[in-house]
Amino acid sequence: MSATPIRFERLTHDYGSHRALHDLTLSVPEGSIYALLGRNGAGKTTALKCLLGFQTPTRGRAELLGYNSMDLPPAERGRIGYVAEGQQLIPWMTVNGLVNLQARSFPGFDRERCHQWLDRLGLPLKRRVFRLSRGMRAQLALALALATHPSVVILDDPAMGLDAVVRREFLEVMIELIQEEGRTLLFTSHILQDVERVADRVGILVDGVLRVDASVEKLKSSVLRYRCDLEAGPAELSGVVATRRMPGELSLTVVGAAAEVEAALRAHGATSVDIERLALEDLFIDYTTYKPGEVAA
Repeated sequence: MSATPIRFERLTHDYGSHRALHDLTLSVPEGSIYALLGRNGAGKTTALKCLLGFQTPTRGRAELLGYNSMDLPPAERGRIGYVAEGQQLIPWMTVNGLVNLQARSFPGFDRERCHQWLDRLGLPLKRRVFRLSRGMRAQLALALALATHPSVVILDDPAMGLDAVVRREFLEVMIELIQEEGRTLLFTSHILQDVERVADRVGILVDGVLRVDASVEKLKSSVLRYRCDLEAGPAELSGVVATRRMPGELSLTVVGAAAEVEAALRAHGATSVDIERLALEDLFIDYTTYKPGEVAA
């Protein structure tokens, strides 16, 4: 298996006159968990569809397991587990019927292991899919995808719409099943608390452009919020991600060394500077809502 099983190289995709992705370049190393984030319409699902070979890029390329995604051999495609948003399962089939269908469709399907997971999850084998709760359907889709022992797992917001308890259970099972065999995971999610718990690295797309590609820890340590008693910040201050002005206070979210940023603000006339570390959700909001700044690395 390639040491970098997922790779995008300057991938661009247009829908007519609308550019959904622009020069997307990123790599996901083997055995890592990468979260691709962005607001609705930012290009996340388009990126996954290009990666899976469902859509042809306008230019650039996506690679899976060392192959161009558009030319992925059938045998290699069987090493990929994919769960789409909404868990698109055949509604009239029973849980066991779906297991049997998958076993006939994929030579490497591990029926015994799948049944062990379903038993642990409490999924009734004789119940029809349309009678399962949304959380049960999500868990079933994940168990079916992982029962082929895939090398790469791609999840497109699979926990969307689940309540907090079911989502936590789903995440815990997802992490255990993926990490027990060192699989590589690329997933999208709108729930930033979940991402912060499970991801090694995150990418943030804004209007089809990758603004951030960083480890979670590096991102949280290098991007800080500064509150000071200024009307405006110094023009030469680089790395500004977001700016908010309030009566008697300026708030800046900045990429850079804390001591250097604080020194620049004080040299500009600030008499008080408060520095705040941000949760991933606050960082995401600043990167996707306010004034553009530099990319964190």
